Amino acid sequence: MLSGMRVLDLSRVLAGPLCTMILGDLGADVLKVERPGAGDDTRGWGPPFDDRGESAYYLSVNRNKLGIAADLADPADRALVAGLAAGADVVVDNFRPGALERLGLVPDRLLADHPSLVWCTISGFGPTDDRPGYDFVVQAECGWMAITGDATGDPMKVGVALADVLAGKDAAIAILGALVARARTGRGGRLHVSLAASATAALVNVAQNALVSGRDAGRWGNAHPNLVPYQLFHALDRPIVVAVGSDSQWAALVSALELPALAADRSLDTNAGRLAARDRVVRALATRLAERPAAEWRVRLDAAGVPNGEVRGVLDALREVEASALTGVAPSVPGTVRLPPPRLDEHGTLVRARGWGAFDRPSS
Repeated sequence: MLSGMRVLDLSRVLAGPLCTMILGDLGADVLKVERPGAGDDTRGWGPPFDDRGESAYYLSVNRNKLGIAADLADPADRALVAGLAAGADVVVDNFRPGALERLGLVPDRLLADHPSLVWCTISGFGPTDDRPGYDFVVQAECGWMAITGDATGDPMKVGVALADVLAGKDAAIAILGALVARARTGRGGRLHVSLAASATAALVNVAQNALVSGRDAGRWGNAHPNLVPYQLFHALDRPIVVAVGSDSQWAALVSALELPALAADRSLDTNAGRLAARDRVVRALATRLAERPAAEWRVRLDAAGVPNGEVRGVLDALREVEASALTGVAPSVPGTVRLPPPRLDEHGTLVRARGWGAFDRPSS
């Protein structure tokens, strides 16, 4: 879909590289620029490392790119990068505010000289805040940890660096929107996306609950503040989750589990009624589900149309999708994997000789 679009990736770590990888999955020509010597910070974020010494973290968000090492403090390299930016459709960076300008690479000047360019900066806390943006800090400050974990335990972060992931996806969405606008007007422009804004917006219904009720949100562990039953239970052999999202699913659930007393209780016919009787409902379901193996319940609940699932490990989940130790999990967007993540400066000679023409032939 983005074949022929040129994306200059001046980002590192997770949100920016994920954004540019998504654009690459969609067909764009993505050129990753890294510091000489060290490269992207995540090249050292291991173990695990593959048999070539590349970290799993780096590999996870850098496919479908060519790679060059360039020192922005060096005038010749800075001129090279500026020239690449001038010939790009999109530039993505995650430098802290003012850092590029101090190095002599000024986005606003490049945008003035090349009005069709789209430049997206991803930061931790927005264009006026110089704090470094780390997912863990953002999860703490944007309300996520306060609502994650057991109600009687410590606040807990999400197991994936999800603020980074959401910011990267938000940046990709914003860039695609800017490219549509450019197709209509001929003009690009400057975009700013932050981890904090993405994380706060991602509170969605939890935020709305707090705004409507005037009460702060709390931690529900593996339960749901607005739905019952919608949580984890322990079957005879392993955990299982049951997610009832409608009154008809509730009726199907109690029928499948053969719980006539709950089925006959008209006060439980609506979600509001079940919410008021949460403890009683959960106790009855927990007792029943503990009697048989999870696989048996899966068969019954699937047949009844009740959303449910066994708790599986990451390797179990990956067995059902296309995934590679070199190029990661297959694109979640309608895209393709064309190139493995580049080694540090793998295409430096080619890019220095041909610029964006490096994409006109297969990479080395």
